[in-house]
Amino acid sequence: MLLSIQPYERKMSQPKFSVMTILLLSIFLIIGLVVGYFVGGMGKVPESQYNELLQNAVSKSQYDQLQSQYNELQQIVSSLTKKLKVGFIYVGPVEDFGWTAAHDQARRYVERIFPWVETIYVEKVDEAQAARYIERLVKEENADIVFTTSYGFMYPTIEVARKYPDKIFFHCSGFKRLPNSGTYFADFYQVYYLNGLMAGALTKTNKIGYVAAYPIPEVIRHINAFALGVKETNPDAKVYVRWLFAWYDPTHAREAAQTLVSIGIDTIAFTEDSTAIVEFAQQQYEEGRQIYVFSHYSPMQDVGPDVVVSGQIVHWEVIYADILMKIRMGIYNNTNLENVDYLWMLKEGAVELGGKPGVPINPKFVEELKHKYLPGTTVSVYDAVMNRLALMKEVNVPFDPFTGPIRDQNGNIRIPEGERATIEQLFTDQMNWFVDNIIGSPSG
Repeated sequence: MLLSIQPYERKMSQPKFSVMTILLLSIFLIIGLVVGYFVGGMGKVPESQYNELLQNAVSKSQYDQLQSQYNELQQIVSSLTKKLKVGFIYVGPVEDFGWTAAHDQARRYVERIFPWVETIYVEKVDEAQAARYIERLVKEENADIVFTTSYGFMYPTIEVARKYPDKIFFHCSGFKRLPNSGTYFADFYQVYYLNGLMAGALTKTNKIGYVAAYPIPEVIRHINAFALGVKETNPDAKVYVRWLFAWYDPTHAREAAQTLVSIGIDTIAFTEDSTAIVEFAQQQYEEGRQIYVFSHYSPMQDVGPDVVVSGQIVHWEVIYADILMKIRMGIYNNTNLENVDYLWMLKEGAVELGGKPGVPINPKFVEELKHKYLPGTTVSVYDAVMNRLALMKEVNVPFDPFTGPIRDQNGNIRIPEGERATIEQLFTDQMNWFVDNIIGSPSG
C-alpha cells in the first residue's frame, strides 16, 4: 500500500489581546512616564535643599554617641526585665513564731509586691556554718543579693562579701560593712522601754523576770531599756535575768519562766522565738495565778489573751522593700554600701507597740494602767506610755529612753545627765553592762 505524504505547511497564529491586558499595559506605561518625569528633572531635589539636608545630617561622631546611648538604654531595659534573685539566711525555723518567722513573712511580702524579685532561703543555720551557706546561695543558687538575718552571721557575711565583690550583701543587727555589704536593723529598745513602764506599774511583788537569748549588745540593750522603764514607774522593783544561750528553745524557755515564778516573779518579758512563755503564763492564769507577760516579735496576744499586756511587733517588710527598690533603681550597688546602715524604729514604722497589730495595749489592762501613776505625779502610766510613744514617732524624736543620768550595776555613770547615748554606745560592744536595777550578769 502506497502511502501518500502531503507536504507540511506551517500556519502562524495571530496574536489576540483582551481588554484587561490592554488596560494593564496602559497603567504600567503611565507609571513609567511619571517615574521618568521625576527622575528626569521635575522630581529632583533642588541643589540648595540638598546642601541644607547635607549640613543637617548626623555626623559620624554624633552617630557613634547616639549608638552608645542606645546601647546603654538597652542595658537598662534589659536590667529592668531581669529578675533579682534574693537569698535569705535564717538562724531559726520559719515556723518559730518569733524572729525568723517575722523575717520570712517579710520575704514573702516583697516577693508578692515586686514581680521582679525571686527569693530563696535557708533556715536553721548554725552560726559556725554560716559562711558555707552564704557562699552556697551565691555560688550554687546564683543569688544577686543575700540577707543574713542574725547577729552571729556578721563576720561570716563579711568573709563571703570580700570573696564575691560583684554581689550585694546586707547583714541584720551588725556593725561591720564593706563597699558591697551594708547593715540594717529594726530596733525595739524604744518599745521595750514602754513595756517596762507597764511592767513596773503592774507587778505586785516588785520582782520582774526577763528570759534572754544571748548576751550580745542587741539583747543587753533591750533588757536595759526595759529595766529603765520599770525603774521609772517603780523604783523598788528589780529585773531578774535568765540566759538561755539559744534563740529558739521552747522547752528551756518554759523552764526558765517556771523558775522565775517559783521565786516570786509575777511579770515576765523575754527574747526567745516561741510562744512557750506566753502559753505557760496563760496556763498559770487558768489555774488562778496572774502572770503579766510582754510578748516578743510576733503577735501573741491571741495565744495569751488574759496575760499578754503588750509586746513588740516588727515590720521587716518596710526595710526589705526599701533596700530592694533602691537596688533596682541603681541607688545601691556593689560599690557604695560601706556607709549604708539602716536603723529604723518607731518613726519609720519598722516596729510597733503591742501584742496584736493596731492594739498597743491589751484592753483588759487599760483601766488598771489608767489608775497607776508615775511616782510623785498625777500622770497615769497609760498616758505616759501613749505620750512617750507619740514622741518617739516624731521625726526629730524629742524623747529617748537612754538619756542620762544612767548608772550601771556598780554605780558607775554610763550616760551623763542630760546626754543621750550614742549609736556606738548602744549598738556596738560598748553595750556590755546592765542598769543598776537588774539582777544578773551581762556576760551570761
